[in-house]
Amino acid sequence: MALTDDLAGAGVSTAPTPALRRAVRGYLDHLTVERGLSANTLASYRRDLDRYLATLVDAGVTDLASVGAGLVETHLARLRAGDDAHPPLAVSSAARAASAVRGLHRFALREGLTGADPSRDVRPPTPPRRLPRALPVDDVVRLLETAGPITATGDDAPLALRDRALLEFLYGTGARISEAVGAAVDDLDTDEGTVLLRGKGGRVRLVPIGGYAVDAVRAYLVRARPGLAAVGRGTPAVFLNARGGALSRQGAWGILRRAADRAGLPVDGPAAVSPHTLRHSYATHLLDGGADVRVVQELLGHASVTTTQVYTLVTVERLREVYATAHPRARG
Repeated sequence: MALTDDLAGAGVSTAPTPALRRAVRGYLDHLTVERGLSANTLASYRRDLDRYLATLVDAGVTDLASVGAGLVETHLARLRAGDDAHPPLAVSSAARAASAVRGLHRFALREGLTGADPSRDVRPPTPPRRLPRALPVDDVVRLLETAGPITATGDDAPLALRDRALLEFLYGTGARISEAVGAAVDDLDTDEGTVLLRGKGGRVRLVPIGGYAVDAVRAYLVRARPGLAAVGRGTPAVFLNARGGALSRQGAWGILRRAADRAGLPVDGPAAVSPHTLRHSYATHLLDGGADVRVVQELLGHASVTTTQVYTLVTVERLREVYATAHPRARG
């Protein structure tokens, strides 16, 4: 879709000037080629910058060199307040939009399109720190076992074997749900116990698969996948649906939700078990077991160790809870 060629939906009667459009397109190209951002992140940045261009057009701005700090602050304040066409943005979304705007101005300065960065001293809203939710090990084991045994037989066995393999795979590798459903059979090496995962920004990493996950995946590949594949049109995906096609993210979500419900774990509300819960649990349990945070960073495919370090806060919180309940003089 062409970027902001038609701003009628935003209530703007005049389109951005060619200079503004070129600047934004150049920045998005930079993010795509040099930064390797994912398609979803790029789509979010594109929407954020569309709204920013609408603000600039409303103010009569024709190029980024004419933007002052006050206009940037006004735009960010509008995002938080909302308007007739848009509801107020949550702090996290407003912070992302601020990042897009600040990145655009930094890019324009580096490229010589402007002589200064008006967003440099504009502070974006700080999202509240949200610690990842991790399940206790016993809850993870109960969740995995409710998916079905790897010795399942009968008419329901193929799907039961697939469900167990999928959940063991998610917890045994720390894969994102998109990485799991995107994995191909040729990416697996069950003899070595490894898999190639394709993550955000096209980054590929080799990660080990735990022994329980290897056993579950092998059982599925030998006893279930051939039958499922026979009714499909041929796909290299590891995990298949009942029609023989590649399992979708929604399908995988449904598998986890049903298993969590049977295991007596929450499936609704803020504490609901999600595919990312298994990823959080994987990271937290590794750190609890003594793994180095840099190793966990590589296993999770995080571009920055800062992203991974949030899990160390989870383990510290757990230590505090244990201390507070177990030490005789923990409380005054």
